[in-house]
Amino acid sequence: MAEESLPRIIQGGMGAGVSSWRLARAVSKEGQLGVVSGTGLDALLARRLQMGDHGGHMRRALSRFPIPGVAQRILDRYFVAGGKADDAPFKSKPMLSEKPSQHATELMVAGNFAEVYLAREGHGGSVGINYLEKIQLPTLPSIYGAMLAGVTWVLMGAGIPRAIPGILDRLSVGEAVETRFDVAGAGSGESFSTHFDPKAFCGESEVAALPRPGFLAIISSATLGNMLIKRASGRVDGFVVEGPTAGGHNAPPRGQVKLTANGEPIYGDRDAADLGAIKKLGLPFWLAGGYADPDRLVEALAAGAAGIQVGTAFAYCEESDLAANIKAYVLAASREGRVHIRTDPVASPTGFPFKVLQKEGTCSEQAVYEQRRRICDLGYLRHAYKKKDGSVGWRCPAEPVDDYVRKGGDIADTVGRKCVCNGLMADIGLEQVQRDGARELPLITSGDEAVTVSRFLKPGQDSYSASDVLAYLLSSVEQPV
Repeated sequence: MAEESLPRIIQGGMGAGVSSWRLARAVSKEGQLGVVSGTGLDALLARRLQMGDHGGHMRRALSRFPIPGVAQRILDRYFVAGGKADDAPFKSKPMLSEKPSQHATELMVAGNFAEVYLAREGHGGSVGINYLEKIQLPTLPSIYGAMLAGVTWVLMGAGIPRAIPGILDRLSVGEAVETRFDVAGAGSGESFSTHFDPKAFCGESEVAALPRPGFLAIISSATLGNMLIKRASGRVDGFVVEGPTAGGHNAPPRGQVKLTANGEPIYGDRDAADLGAIKKLGLPFWLAGGYADPDRLVEALAAGAAGIQVGTAFAYCEESDLAANIKAYVLAASREGRVHIRTDPVASPTGFPFKVLQKEGTCSEQAVYEQRRRICDLGYLRHAYKKKDGSVGWRCPAEPVDDYVRKGGDIADTVGRKCVCNGLMADIGLEQVQRDGARELPLITSGDEAVTVSRFLKPGQDSYSASDVLAYLLSSVEQPV
C-alpha cells in the first residue's frame, strides 16, 4: 500500500470478541485501522445466535454469505428466536481438529466472514483481522472467511507466522492451502498438516479471485522481523512491534527467565526492540505496548514508525464488546487508583506470559479459580501430541489433571494453568453454563495502561467512545488534508 494510505493508529485485535465488529467499524469509519479479533469466531457466531441475535446483525451478515446453503444450515442448528433461557447451556460447537467436519469448517468460515462483513458495513475504510500463530488449526478456513468478506489486513503474532503470506497469495487465487501444526513427540522428519481447499468448500459455486490482504507480523525484535522478511513464504507488508506492557500474551523475556518476588517475569534492556534496526528493515512498522498517548505517537513517528497500535484504551470504550459491568468496574477502579495488572508466567496453556487484571470474584484469584471444575470444552489452546499408535491426540494443561497425565502430559505443566478460552468468553457475556449449573467466570486480560484508562473520561461522564480515544491520540500530530 502507498505510504500515504497507512493508518497512524491501529486498534488492537483483542480476543476473544472484545475487538468486535462494532469497535473495528467505529475506528475504521474515522480513517484509522479497525481490527477484529479472529479468535473463537466460530463459537461467537454460534453463541450470539443462541442468544437470539439481538439486532439481527449475525443474520444480516449470514444473508450475504456467498456460498449457498451454508448460512441456513448454521441458522437451523444454532438460532434461538428470543434467545435461550438464561440458565440453559450453550449448544456446543465442534472441537478443533486437524480434519474438521464440514459443519466445523462452515462455522469457522462463516464466523470470520460475518465479523469482517459487519466491520466493513457502511464505510470505505480499511479493516483488519488479528490471529494467533499459537492457535493453528482454524487458521486456514478463518482467513478464507475473512477474505470472502474483503478484509484489508491480516495481523498475526504469538509465534512465527512464516507460512501466512504464501497462504494469502494462494487463497486469493482460489488454490488449496496447507499449514503445518506442532505435534509433541513427533519423530525427526515427521510433519503434520491441516488443509483447506476453496474449490471443495464452495462446491458447485464458482471460486472467485479475492483481493490479497496486506500482512502485518506482530514481533518483539528486529531479529524476528529480518528472519520473516528472508524466510516467509510470501510478501510481508510490515510489522507491529509489541512490548511487554501490552495486554494478552507477551513474548517471554530473552535469556534466563527471572521472576519478581510476586512471581512476575522480569523484562530488561534485552527485551526492548532496537528501533533503528527495525527501521533498517525497510518496511512500515507500528509500535505497541504503552503508546496510548499523543506524545508517544509523536515519539513513534520521529523514530520512523508509521504510527502506533493501541489496545487497552479501546477495550474499555463504549463500542468494545467487553461486558458492561467489567468496563464500569475498571473505569471506576482506574479513577480511584486501584487497578492492578499482573503478568502471570503460567496462567496461559500456551506457555507465554499472560497479562491478567486482578478483580475479586474472577478467575484471576487463585482461590476462586481452584473452585472451578476443570473442563476443556472449547479447545482453542489444546496441544497436539503423537499417540502410541502414531495418530494425533489433543491435550491442554488446563484440562482435568488426570486426563492430561493419562495422555502423556507432565503434571508439572498443569500447575497454575487457567482455562483462558472459557474465561475470555465470560469477559464478553457469553459464558457457558456447565452441567453442574456453575457459570464460567471472567479472566480479564488487559495491558498495563488499564491503570490510567480513566483519563479518557470527560468531566461528568462514566464512559467514552472510540472516537474520543482517536481524537486524544491524534491531538498532537498534523492530520492529512
